[in-house]
Amino acid sequence: MNSCKTLFRASVSSSPFVHVPNANSSSITLISFRAFSSSTVLRPNPSTHSFGPPRCALHDAASLLVLETFTETPPIDLTVSVKELLTTNRNDASSMMKMERRSSFSGDRSRGSWFPYEDKFRCGDVHLSSREVLEAVSPHMMEERSERFRRVVENRSFSVCLVVEGLSDIGNISAAFRSADALGIQSVHVVASDSYKRYRNNRHVSMGAEKWLDIELWDTPKECFKVLKSRGYRIATTHLGMDTVSIYDMDWSQPTAIVVGNEGSGISEEALELSDLYCSIPMNGMVDSFNVSVAAGILMHHAVCDRTARLGSHGDLSEQEKEILVAEFSLRHSRSSLFIASEFAKRRQQQHSPTV
Repeated sequence: MNSCKTLFRASVSSSPFVHVPNANSSSITLISFRAFSSSTVLRPNPSTHSFGPPRCALHDAASLLVLETFTETPPIDLTVSVKELLTTNRNDASSMMKMERRSSFSGDRSRGSWFPYEDKFRCGDVHLSSREVLEAVSPHMMEERSERFRRVVENRSFSVCLVVEGLSDIGNISAAFRSADALGIQSVHVVASDSYKRYRNNRHVSMGAEKWLDIELWDTPKECFKVLKSRGYRIATTHLGMDTVSIYDMDWSQPTAIVVGNEGSGISEEALELSDLYCSIPMNGMVDSFNVSVAAGILMHHAVCDRTARLGSHGDLSEQEKEILVAEFSLRHSRSSLFIASEFAKRRQQQHSPTV
């Protein structure tokens, strides 16, 4: 109970509002805590063994608890599983991304980089910049969370992306997602022509990594590779053949899409024909292959290490790109973040509207 009280006080101290979702409607309740003294104690409601509304006793404080209810259009559930994400349609998957996305290659071509976001978040007819998004949302997050976003973004890059083609085990996809997030690889792609049959199992091993990644779904390798090449990536598929290159002999400072294939049959013929090069992990044992999620982890880890050795770091976003990605993470942070940003945009629009 003491730890619960500590968490509650920390959340209140970091934000002037605490949101309480209403399970029976599309509204959200914001509790405004004003002028609390240091001796204020929130005591649990004996009938419900919970804190807060509808009945909450405030003791030893000359302060006011104000309940303000607003109507909110519920955003997409940010806690969707990998299975739910991958068996939905492509538009639903892309809606996990909040800032406006670029439709074609644009970026610092001298660096050969692709950055997918514009400095815009659409709120109806109003656009907020990343700086305005952070101005709106940051006060309602704990400082530790905001700092975590900034640390993570420092080591993020779109210069290496992961493509999984035709995997039949959702557990392998989940594990690959988790490795990508842990290593600072922001962009992942899933190619599958029949998602219902392919993604039928769920092992819940991603640890929520899919919430923070940019996941794009494709029906065919041709469709996926065409877009990736237009963004400046070379396509490196994992395949053992006469002209295969060791991953240790590759220059990973170049924008590269790493492609791993089906657990049994490997990369499809279509993907092999459209690839720019084949690569492999040298094997020194009796077996001649790794588990596909392990192979993906090794490939991404070596790519990050090689980039760090050649460039000084894996993370290569500009300061503006970092700010945009922090804003993106902040909007994905919780269900109320989009509502808070939208309310901020409405107030901003009203302030700039001409008075009659």
